Amino acid sequence: MKAKNSMIIFSIGAMGYGLIEILWRGHTHWSMLSAGGICFMFFAKIGEKLNKASILLKGLVGSCFITTVEFILGIIFNIILKKNVWDYSKMPFNILGQICLLYSVFWGILSIIFIPFASSLSKKLKKG
Repeated sequence: MKAKNSMIIFSIGAMGYGLIEILWRGHTHWSMLSAGGICFMFFAKIGEKLNKASILLKGLVGSCFITTVEFILGIIFNIILKKNVWDYSKMPFNILGQICLLYSVFWGILSIIFIPFASSLSKKLKKG
């Protein structure tokens, strides 16, 4: 992916995830914009590398990736830097209050929706 195309995909992911957070929680944090950009770039790669895989498999891979990004950023921003960006400690099946099963399922649903979009966008940017 060319640097310009990567920046476009990253920016769309950052803005899109920031908007989702604002609509869902009423606010966001800049670290979540970074997470959205990173994940959307990964979505474009999933669409390319796993183009023949089922959308359910892509959703599972996307969910695992987002959950991993969320866990790493949670450790950094919530535990180490004490920014309290989110806290899943009251949710069932959570790990250190940073990730939980329910949101991993949500990430899978978002992956199923947005992997095709990111993949299509990436293809269009490469052509043009």
